[in-house]
Amino acid sequence: MQPDLFAESREAIPLGPGAVLLGGFGLAEASPLLAEIPRLAAISPFRHMTTRSGGRLSVAMFNCGETGWVSDRKGYRYQPLDPETGLNWPPLPQAFLSLAGRAAARAGYDGFLPDACLVNRYDAETRLSLHQDMDERDRAAPIVSVSLGLSASFLWGGLARGDKVRRHRVHHGDVVVWGGPSRLVFHGLDSVERGHHPETGPWRYNLTFRKARCRETS
Repeated sequence: MQPDLFAESREAIPLGPGAVLLGGFGLAEASPLLAEIPRLAAISPFRHMTTRSGGRLSVAMFNCGETGWVSDRKGYRYQPLDPETGLNWPPLPQAFLSLAGRAAARAGYDGFLPDACLVNRYDAETRLSLHQDMDERDRAAPIVSVSLGLSASFLWGGLARGDKVRRHRVHHGDVVVWGGPSRLVFHGLDSVERGHHPETGPWRYNLTFRKARCRETS
């Protein structure tokens, strides 16, 4: 793997109101997080979901938590059962919950307790086009996104698809948190680094934590 001569500072980088890139925040926990992925994938395997139009998503993925994000010809939604196995998604590991909660608190979102984590696997050919995370019922909660493995270019736009897009290089252990006024910002990913990472080989993994269900009210 070649060194990234254009890497941004490994410090907190503000992206917008309520949004921040926490450089290296999850680095100390990266190995335990990665160790959980094969165990979880043995329960709910990686797969390439389809879109409403029947296209194939280039990102391989599975979910863990009380509910999981699903895409097929019926549309985009969260559901408690893995459609491939008919079983519940595997529970969120404590290591996942701990990092997600601490990263959210560091960004100003105390008490974040996700009920869903989408685990994505990328290679150098994989892209994720600009999109908004709109399928969650609880939009008061932030999104927490953890980068593991190969570096990539994270796309950060605005609240309209045509807004200017900025690119931020994300590296192993970086965490991006966004919520509040930036909760529905368009974002995506491109230019995954070609190479071999010491811990993930030819892959980049991303853990995206969400609060998909509405908070209970008394």
